[in-house]
Amino acid sequence: MPADMNDYFKKKKPSNSSMNNSSSGGGGGRNFENPLSNMGKGAPWMFIIVALGFALFVLKPFTIINSGEVGIKINTGKFEEKPLNAGLHFFIPVLQKIIPVNTRIRMITYSDVRTGELGDAYRNLEGGLKRNPAITVLDKRGLTVNIDIAVQYRLRAETAPATIERWGASWEEKIINSKVREVVRDVVGRYTAEQLPEMRNEIAAAIETKVKESVDSLDDKPVVLSSVELRTINLPTKIKDQIERVQIAKQEVTIAEQQKEKAKQEAQRKAEIARGEAERNRIEAQGEADKIRIEAEEQSKANKLISESLSPQLIQLEQIKTQAKFNEALKVNNDAQIFLTPGGAVPNIWIDAKGKKQQTVSAQQ
Repeated sequence: MPADMNDYFKKKKPSNSSMNNSSSGGGGGRNFENPLSNMGKGAPWMFIIVALGFALFVLKPFTIINSGEVGIKINTGKFEEKPLNAGLHFFIPVLQKIIPVNTRIRMITYSDVRTGELGDAYRNLEGGLKRNPAITVLDKRGLTVNIDIAVQYRLRAETAPATIERWGASWEEKIINSKVREVVRDVVGRYTAEQLPEMRNEIAAAIETKVKESVDSLDDKPVVLSSVELRTINLPTKIKDQIERVQIAKQEVTIAEQQKEKAKQEAQRKAEIARGEAERNRIEAQGEADKIRIEAEEQSKANKLISESLSPQLIQLEQIKTQAKFNEALKVNNDAQIFLTPGGAVPNIWIDAKGKKQQTVSAQQ
């Protein structure tokens, strides 16, 4: 062995005096040396901290409640009435447990039509999206009808511990699903299949009202119902065809009624035009008659005035004027012959001797 190694072990080897001292002090036996004595006074606390960290890691005596959730603490199998709000909460393992419960808005759809999977991958975060088959209902005559409906709801946070304690984890099936199916069958069963499309709005309002009343009537009102939406009423094929034929017949009747009403309005319009035309003609005739009457009355008055104003001297003057007109005519036609009537009562006679053509001229010309 090299010299340097020999020197090393010699230094490490305890001296005889020290071994004798330890032997005399220990009553001849060998003392146990504490391994932690060389680590200082903080070693026990370090081991305690490590042990606690290991226990926290393994037992996990805490939980975090996220926003949109409440925590339900169970003490030795008994539910605490007050829910835990969002945040960090500790519990005693084995004796206590905290269950996070989602209070976000959830949705149940009752439909045979599959839509996208949006929301399914985030069910634990977003509150849940459940899909159930369409609700099969018998109408008033016993025909099968499928109802598509969607329900939005959420767990009431204040009463969540009592709800889970009473209804269990399947509270949605026991409260929402059962109530919705019961109400839909009760409401839709009052109508025949042919009436359902026409009464859609009334049926939707009745379903929403009755579902809310049914859910709110439960003790502690465990669920807040946001909406109940009637989506589709799926009728049997024969009923659809029959309704389509009825709708076509109604449309034809409506078109005929519209044509009839249009013809009636056109006849009324023509009658109004005819009445207006007749009234216009009557007014024009009345006006013309009034005109003639007024002219006759005025002519009568004029004749009366003329007759009252006539005198022998005036008549003689008029004869002189007429004779003057004939004299002027004779200057143009020398072959004419004129026969004068005395008194002027009968018109004078003008005879064209060359053409043998007779012309009568009034004495008043």
